[in-house]
Amino acid sequence: MLESAIQTKIKKKLQEDGWTVVKLIKTSLTGIPDLLALKDGKAMFVEVKQPKGVLSPIQDHVIKTLRINGFEVNIWTNYKQDYKL
Repeated sequence: MLESAIQTKIKKKLQEDGWTVVKLIKTSLTGIPDLLALKDGKAMFVEVKQPKGVLSPIQDHVIKTLRINGFEVNIWTNYKQDYKL
């Protein structure tokens, strides 16, 4: 399955669970995760990868920086397996 199709499924499931989901496209920050999910005053970033997908060095750096600054960042390939909130 294409990564875009996985992303669409994850976005739809998050929305069904009450999250407002923003697909982050062409931001001024290279390496930012694919999705920003907002719910009940909480912000969560989601990077979507295929099962054997690998983060690029810039994605890895940005994710680590976001986490250091207190943000939740998840790397998901499957909503049902990876969503544990």
